[in-house]
Amino acid sequence: MKKILQVLGCMFLLVGAASYGETPKSNIEQAKARRLARQSTDPPSQCGCTGRDGRDGLPGRDGRDGEEGDPGPYGVPGIPGPPGPAGADGGGVTYIRWGRTTCPEVEGTEMIYEGIMAGSWYDHPGGGANYLCLPKTAMYHPEATTANIRRSNLYGTEYQITGGQALVAHHDHNAPCAVCDVSTRSRKIMIPGTYECPSGWTVEYSGWLMSAHDSGHKGRTEFVCVDKDPEDIAGLYANTNGALLYPVEVVCTGIPCPPYDDRKELSCVVCTR
Repeated sequence: MKKILQVLGCMFLLVGAASYGETPKSNIEQAKARRLARQSTDPPSQCGCTGRDGRDGLPGRDGRDGEEGDPGPYGVPGIPGPPGPAGADGGGVTYIRWGRTTCPEVEGTEMIYEGIMAGSWYDHPGGGANYLCLPKTAMYHPEATTANIRRSNLYGTEYQITGGQALVAHHDHNAPCAVCDVSTRSRKIMIPGTYECPSGWTVEYSGWLMSAHDSGHKGRTEFVCVDKDPEDIAGLYANTNGALLYPVEVVCTGIPCPPYDDRKELSCVVCTR
């Protein structure tokens, strides 16, 4: 009631001032007076109530980046992807097929060249100890001479087969050879004493294990696997010796017999993988 009487008194003074020609108050003061009058006429139950929420302010600036947290746990492994495309050929291997003019008809095997089997004289202590596969066509460097002195001789290689042995029909014939390339496999092994390859290996060819004679001859050679069905070089049949090939048989001294048999020519096989 006291607040109402104060408001009425203010209004009376304003009216009185206006009637006596006093200068009106500023617009701001008039607005304050009107607001005060409205508040005084509100019902008593609404006096002192909280007003409406103000309008939302503008967004503030982004805060500074926080410190990096600890790594999280590993996720579950994903499903394996499909196999990738096949890569380029990663290797290859070469070998010599002794006793034949062609390479085996095995997938991935091709012939590099056909040649002539050669080696050192069977009864000379010097020279090479290995057999060679000479190309059928020779090519000499321009610097080669015909001095024909202080040399190591190379001879054709003859089969030396005693009557009753395997391959007797090839006795005193000269042996050919073929150099073969395997592009799809990268390992090669010659296994004596068998004509089968281990599981997972490819049989290139099987044959007879042969070498120089071990008694009465001074020369030594390597053991080679001559094809089971050898060929001869046409036109060279003669007992001229040179490098020689004999079948190989075991001696039952330090070699168990059986399974080995000291009466039989040993087999062999060339395998790739």
